[in-house]
Amino acid sequence: MAKQMRSLLSSCLLSVTVSIVLLHIPSRVHSVTLKSDVEALQALMQAVDPVSIVRYSYLHSWDFAFDPCEAAGLFQGIVCTFPTDNSANRIMAIDLDPAGYDGFLTASIGNLTELTSLRISKNNFRGPIPETIANLQKLTRLSLTQNLFTGRIPQGIINLKHLQILDLSQNHLSSKIPADITTLRSLVQLSLSNNALSGRIPDLSALWQLSTLDLSSNNLDGIVPNLPMNLRKLSLSHNVLSGHVSPVSVLQHLTVLDLSDNRFSGLIRQEILTLPLVERLNISNNQFTEMEPLPYPREGLQLRVLDAHANRLHGHLPISLVNIANLSSIDLSHNHFSGRIPLEYGAKLGSSWKSLLLEDNFLIGNLPPQFINGTVAVRANLAHNCLRCPPNIRFCRGGQRANSECDGQQDHST
Repeated sequence: MAKQMRSLLSSCLLSVTVSIVLLHIPSRVHSVTLKSDVEALQALMQAVDPVSIVRYSYLHSWDFAFDPCEAAGLFQGIVCTFPTDNSANRIMAIDLDPAGYDGFLTASIGNLTELTSLRISKNNFRGPIPETIANLQKLTRLSLTQNLFTGRIPQGIINLKHLQILDLSQNHLSSKIPADITTLRSLVQLSLSNNALSGRIPDLSALWQLSTLDLSSNNLDGIVPNLPMNLRKLSLSHNVLSGHVSPVSVLQHLTVLDLSDNRFSGLIRQEILTLPLVERLNISNNQFTEMEPLPYPREGLQLRVLDAHANRLHGHLPISLVNIANLSSIDLSHNHFSGRIPLEYGAKLGSSWKSLLLEDNFLIGNLPPQFINGTVAVRANLAHNCLRCPPNIRFCRGGQRANSECDGQQDHST
């Protein structure tokens, strides 16, 4: 009897042990994440060249033997929703690491309809951005920067009404900026820089929440359109824009303004130079011919860096720059300025001005004494002018203009 009891007890313990082991075997069948979401993740991974999925990268951790939302330590770069009812989990964010993934962005991405953030930046995704991106109507952030995407900006992107950050910069996108992009009224940041976009910039003034706009390094032409009043950072550099820049003068919240390397011309108005919050102003490599003087000192201005080199500015150096209290770096090189260097420049060079570049102009005469005494540490260059420079002044060397160029300059300074 005792022997039978021991045998029965052993059988029960074995059964319990087997049950416990079975409970710890991960299920390969049941999934608590919506099936279509899992399939979309699988399609995303299958569209990437396996050779580019290196060890320790996020995609290397994706193991579809497990549930994407429940597998601890797996599926890096994925964020899920966990509903309190009995509904399935959903994928709400994909943030891939910059591991150099080489592949395409699958059209199945459009099935992840709960996505609020999609970031696959700094990789080698190529081909067109799929039109199915328009299905992701809960997106607040779309960042595809620094990839190899080609083709146009999908027209359906205008359906993403909750989008706050749109960054498609540093790709190979072409065609025009969709005019209907102005319907994305929640946009705070828009970056389309370093592409091959062409045509005119649409009127963007309706994007009233936009604070950062970067359209630099494209092939955009035409004039500067009306822009959002709340902009804080604006870069239109390295395009073929032309005309005047007066629409920028009303943007009183700007802190950074870069209009360099375009075809802007005419007068640099004082409204541009005196934007109250701008700290860095770059208007270099254009066709400006004059700089409007500032009639009185401006103590409240934040401007520290003014870069106006490589224009067609002529006449005397603008004395009124000394009226900008916080200015510390000035580049007026490679222009057509003539006459003497103002004594006021010398006074500033001995105090707040730390960098002054005036090379490649037609300046004449002696240097202000502060340029010569050598007691102030400054970054300066006066080379390629018609100045009379003491031999010990290094920043005046580097070659003088030919005598014929210098002889033709007349001194009208007072």
